[in-house]
Amino acid sequence: MQVLLVEDEVMVARALSEALRKSGLAVDLAQDGEEAWYMAGTGQYAAIVLDIGLPRVDGLTVMKRLRSEGVATPILILSARGSWPERVAGINAGADDYLPKPFETEELLARVHGLIRRSSGVTATRLGAAGLEIDPASATVTINGEAVDLTQMEYRLLFHLATNTGKVIPAAELAEALYSHNHERDTNAIEVLVGRLRRKIGKDYIQTRRGFGYAFKGQAQS
Repeated sequence: MQVLLVEDEVMVARALSEALRKSGLAVDLAQDGEEAWYMAGTGQYAAIVLDIGLPRVDGLTVMKRLRSEGVATPILILSARGSWPERVAGINAGADDYLPKPFETEELLARVHGLIRRSSGVTATRLGAAGLEIDPASATVTINGEAVDLTQMEYRLLFHLATNTGKVIPAAELAEALYSHNHERDTNAIEVLVGRLRRKIGKDYIQTRRGFGYAFKGQAQS
């Protein structure tokens, strides 16, 4: 599935594009309002992630134009201004969801995938396997109905692996996804984090492929 990301800040756009791709989505990028209006009106997208503060044409105007032209693609708007009146204005202009900056990348991914599921008629909102459930809406994890107490980094690691179920992800890629750009990305830290996570959820959900990386399995071993 393909999404349109509209963001004029280069570093933010790069990071979000990478995260969206790693979550299984193809991404087109627009960096101003005019470009976004043209691409959204002529392309076929499962969702649009639209920043409000854009050059040439602001995000709210872009959204109003698209809705007036009959474009029904789900839209998640982003804004550094998180006031309640602005949220109302965004929803009234046709937004399906609103996320104020700053935000966690995992929350954005969960909201985008939620919009896509709802628009396609798919109602499942949780990830997991064999008794383990991840609820992105509340950022909680349960095993057979019992809550598991995870740190933020443990949850982010599990969520990233689960959204790529079956895919072997190198430790370097996990470090890049989990840690900020100004953080030292030590792959040994990923090994330690995986070990901590396994002690809490059990060793069978995360498979180690020596020399390749880690994978979340769709079904735990008996």
